[in-house]
Amino acid sequence: MDLNQTKQRMEGSLDALRKEFSGLRTGRASVNLLDSVHVDAYGASMPINQVGTVGAPEPRLLTVQVWDMGLVKNVEKAIRDAGLGLNPQPDGNLVRVPLPELSQERRLELVKVAGKYSEQARVSVRNVRREAMDAIKKDKLSEDESKTLTDKVQKLTDEYVKKIDDLFAAKEKEITHV
Repeated sequence: MDLNQTKQRMEGSLDALRKEFSGLRTGRASVNLLDSVHVDAYGASMPINQVGTVGAPEPRLLTVQVWDMGLVKNVEKAIRDAGLGLNPQPDGNLVRVPLPELSQERRLELVKVAGKYSEQARVSVRNVRREAMDAIKKDKLSEDESKTLTDKVQKLTDEYVKKIDDLFAAKEKEITHV
């Protein structure tokens, strides 16, 4: 049973949660908001950051500087169809994406989504703990060694669940802060 590997896997769950949270709109422009957008380009579906440069020049505006003029329409369509509630406006090679004000109802929806992401991360951490506990049982260890390792794994689990809860609380505050 490798405690470092267990810790790395729990850290991976936390990183995945951070990535999920970065895609949630909070009313302020974040270049990560468009990470999930894929553009049909050159016969393939490509992440938006591979066809242009995403920027946030103002708190309520994103821009995409498209490198190939022929892809501007595809970028515009991809952003519009991404389900983010955004209305891109092409301007030459630049696609402006104004961020509308979030309604209170939409903010509450986003908090629920963030809560689901947090719960998935907690479940993931608990699965890592279960696998580590199973590995401890399989290893032929003395009762004392087994108890010590079990306690360490549980302490690690508690630590990561608290980090997830803290991340969620911060994201909830960021979303609901008007």
